[in-house]
Amino acid sequence: MARERALKIVLLLVGLLFSAAIYPAIGGLRDPTQSDTGDTMMMGIYFALGIFLLIATRNPSSHRSLIAFAAWSSFAHAVVMSALGFEIASERVGFLVGSAVLLVIGATLIALAPRKDTQPWLQENSRPVNELNRDFSDH
Repeated sequence: MARERALKIVLLLVGLLFSAAIYPAIGGLRDPTQSDTGDTMMMGIYFALGIFLLIATRNPSSHRSLIAFAAWSSFAHAVVMSALGFEIASERVGFLVGSAVLLVIGATLIALAPRKDTQPWLQENSRPVNELNRDFSDH
């Protein structure tokens, strides 16, 4: 129970952080000549991901794939940003700090991710398999 509560808190915080990407996205749309179009598009994607992470806060086990995507895409983004940080000396500190944040987000989401339900046919609202077999044998 504590693990699920911790995951819900992390989903809420990361969801809010990613949703805040709407502000630089709007800024980039309002004045495209003063912004990097790639960054503006990326902020739009992070905004959408943030909204879905906020939705996942209600029932994380129903959103395992989304949580995994958020984690692994954070890892991918961190790798690209780190490589750019080593290539662009003037941006090194910012890129490496951002990469570290994304690595922490990804690792935390993976560590707290809901476990896979190995026996979905035994859920409360489902009927046992032998009962389903009887339904088909009657026809």
